[in-house]
Amino acid sequence: MRIESVEAFPVRLKRDQRGVTGGAGSPHRLSGGRGAYQWSQHYPALYSTEFESCLVRVRLKDGTTGWGEAQAPLAPGVAAEIVRSLLAVAIEGEAYAPDAATILRLWERMYATMRVRGQTGGFMLDAMAGVDLALWDIAAQMHGEPLRYVLNPEARQQVPAYVSGTPGRTVGEKLEFVGEWYEAGFRVFKLYFESDFDVLLEQIDRMKDAFDDVEVAVDALWHLPEDRAVECAAELAERRVLWLECPLMPEDVEGHVELVSETGVRLALGESYRTRYEARPFFDREILTYWQPDLGRSGITETLELARMARKAGVAIVPHVSIAMPPQLNAAVEVAAALGNCPMCEFNPSVVEMANRYADEPGFVIGAGCYEPALIHNRVERAI
Repeated sequence: MRIESVEAFPVRLKRDQRGVTGGAGSPHRLSGGRGAYQWSQHYPALYSTEFESCLVRVRLKDGTTGWGEAQAPLAPGVAAEIVRSLLAVAIEGEAYAPDAATILRLWERMYATMRVRGQTGGFMLDAMAGVDLALWDIAAQMHGEPLRYVLNPEARQQVPAYVSGTPGRTVGEKLEFVGEWYEAGFRVFKLYFESDFDVLLEQIDRMKDAFDDVEVAVDALWHLPEDRAVECAAELAERRVLWLECPLMPEDVEGHVELVSETGVRLALGESYRTRYEARPFFDREILTYWQPDLGRSGITETLELARMARKAGVAIVPHVSIAMPPQLNAAVEVAAALGNCPMCEFNPSVVEMANRYADEPGFVIGAGCYEPALIHNRVERAI
């Protein structure tokens, strides 16, 4: 069977910005900028006030169609144009079979289009991830079973999840949010560091006092105070946070080494990096406890390679789930279920609710602190 067409569709959807602030995609309050693209109030990064992504459709000659998604929280038209102008040229007309070796060959063909020109990350790899997810979607259809069992016949059914973000303007409001999801069976919560580190510490302490057996992770969003980074990491290590995520700028390998060596804090990285090549400096320095690949950036093919690296290094894989439509969400859950070194997957309630508005049927339900995919019931349902 041959690939007939590869298409891409930028997505921009209105959303309740006030309701999602404090979660994935809008962890901080926003201001300035132009139009939908505004600056974080706490560090120099643009966010969109809209829900943006890029869907990818791959169709075989016999009409079999797969859907994928490129992570594109800003400028989804860029990823879409890369799919149309480069990746479609690379793989349309190529032979397809529903196996890992064939999809890897197609991944390498796409990667080869621009690697010698320095396009080995960023939008290029995001676009590739969208195509890759669609190719694996077709594989699951042709096998007639959920993707997790295509990847691993011994895959789990339930996937433990952690709640990402605690919306609210005060610590009290954030604790109310935690209490609701604690009652729903969740025991792991990730807090976002906004601007006042003492307020973050207060929330951690009050959560641990208020809720039995709760575990707390912290996402520093690349902006621990420059002059206090080691001190702040030590405070979190003393509180035995499950992990400290993205404490420093993504390029700062040596800074991350210093944080871990000076404090022993458990480090989580991954969402800023797409490939094994970008990940290797951090693995080589042996500073990681968790690696967090984003399926809309690494795709499934490269995530499997990263998982092999992680397993060899004794590092756990925890998929990152940010702004996403059903193809990304379902891929993250399915891959998490298939990997033996994956203790949990990220869950952001507002992101899941938004994405599932556009699914014929959600690929999973949330229950007792777990993803419970509908796909486990021996049927394959379409996400889009």
